[in-house]
Amino acid sequence: MNTYIDNINQSIAPQKALIVKHPLYAQIQTLEHVQIFMQHHVYAVWDFMSLLKSLQQNLTCTTTPWLPKGSAETRFLINEIVVGEESDVDMHGIRKSHFEMYLDAMEQAGADTTLIHRLIASVRNGMAVETALEALPLPVSVRKFVQFTFTQIAENKPHVLSAIFTFGREDLIPDMFMALVNDLNQRFPKKIAAFKYYLDRHIEVDGDHHSHLALQMTAELCGNDESKWEEAAQASMEALRLRNNLWTGVLEEITQMPI
Repeated sequence: MNTYIDNINQSIAPQKALIVKHPLYAQIQTLEHVQIFMQHHVYAVWDFMSLLKSLQQNLTCTTTPWLPKGSAETRFLINEIVVGEESDVDMHGIRKSHFEMYLDAMEQAGADTTLIHRLIASVRNGMAVETALEALPLPVSVRKFVQFTFTQIAENKPHVLSAIFTFGREDLIPDMFMALVNDLNQRFPKKIAAFKYYLDRHIEVDGDHHSHLALQMTAELCGNDESKWEEAAQASMEALRLRNNLWTGVLEEITQMPI
């Protein structure tokens, strides 16, 4: 294992532990709780796709005329991840992005998709992401999470984006969701089948193959540059801190529900 990667893993371990052991999981007891979880988490699913595409734009040629860009190794790594995230197959064998699969899962579970559809429509019509976020009555934890992602995209440092993708998103998914998936499947099998499929698929693909590809990509982009590794570590820590806050926002809404 790359020594720099070992160092980042050691530095972010306490923050990851806070997320993996977050009290939110124990509080998800009803279908209504699942709906609230999804209504917060969907924004992380969406901005993850933007993080992914920003990396692809940085590391490959996405314009014409085509010209070789960057390392063929990193081109391969990001393109393979994009294929899996942007054009996977849903539980019916239909090609969809993971975001579209998540929206389907929300619909099946009865979660409210009004705000996320409004956000997508606003951005599609040319509104800046920051403006679109401010126009919606979103929890502060959701808004800050997405704002951080798009701030990093705007700063456009590929090694930082890759680190957030690797340590703050991809590498975290298996620990976060495995216990939750199994429990929800037993409680609400007819309502969360699509949600379970999405999570199982994410755990299978992102927790194994994609996480290894992402580690290789980050190592390739940072190389032996100490300053890049330091920036990567700081950004990863902040991404994890905001993920923990996102979970706390879900927990607060659940605990404020009338009994």
